[in-house]
Amino acid sequence: MIIDIHGHTVAPPEVYQFQGRLLGSRGNPFDKFPELNDEAINNQLLKHIELLNKVGTDMQFISPRPYLAMHSIKPERVSHLWTEFVNNVIARQVELQPGYFRGVAGLPQHPGADIRDCIPELKRCVEELGFVGVQLNPDPMEGGAPDPPGLGDEYWYPLYEEIEKLDVPILIHSASCCSPRESYTLHFINEESIAIMSLLESDVFEHFPNLKFVVSHTGGAIPFHMGRFRAWRLRSNKPDFDESVKQLYFDTVNYSKEALELAFKVIGSDNLLFGTENPGTGSVMNPETGHTFDDLKPVIESIEFLTEEDKMKVFEGNAKKLYNLNI
Repeated sequence: MIIDIHGHTVAPPEVYQFQGRLLGSRGNPFDKFPELNDEAINNQLLKHIELLNKVGTDMQFISPRPYLAMHSIKPERVSHLWTEFVNNVIARQVELQPGYFRGVAGLPQHPGADIRDCIPELKRCVEELGFVGVQLNPDPMEGGAPDPPGLGDEYWYPLYEEIEKLDVPILIHSASCCSPRESYTLHFINEESIAIMSLLESDVFEHFPNLKFVVSHTGGAIPFHMGRFRAWRLRSNKPDFDESVKQLYFDTVNYSKEALELAFKVIGSDNLLFGTENPGTGSVMNPETGHTFDDLKPVIESIEFLTEEDKMKVFEGNAKKLYNLNI
């Protein structure tokens, strides 16, 4: 079975029409969420499923599209309404196509807000809607000021406590970016790198030993600079960096065979989970291979030093274990 743990919702146009109205009105006035019929939702799902079937993916975990999260938009009511609505849409999608999809919850994060404000939506999604994970943005400022607290900061502890109780993995994935110095794609990589180091230099796992973090996009820059952090740890008389990094998990959403080969060598198959973000940024034809960049199954299968056991772990075993799936 091929389980893709990193996908995002493909929603009907009515969803984004509502987003435009919500953004224009800033949530005032607001009466109710628009009603979407099953046919409109399923029409988009069938196109999504066609793409998954084409690349051989059996199941995909879908979350809100991060660059549309609007976490930095004022007032914070906008983020709360939008996040709840998109989570509802995802729940409907899973209900309509349970053989293909599982839900990963978005959180209504906002700059400067108490992180406890996200907990009701987290619990609703997991306990009532049956979502299998949660998506966490390490930078709700979206590239603005002031700088957000690192994921090792106690600011996040109330949320970590609830997530640990619910026993669902956290997908670290930043959102949009307001800075003229970074596109949101570059911001993703930078924030993932910062998130890893913030967690590994903190006491988070001493307080929450059962937390499960999955870092998007194969960990940003960190796998390419393992030597630098190994040296840093030795100079600081701290635990071995290679062992510390195995407290985290990583997806394979990296559209370079050479980069994935390095990730398997320095991270290992026990801590990598298959992910493609298909359809998304990588859904563009690679002229060298004749496949889209996000068609990663044949790329991983072509890595010569991976054993069949390694591939089984990455394609399904690690996901089933980490997400408590019985399928």
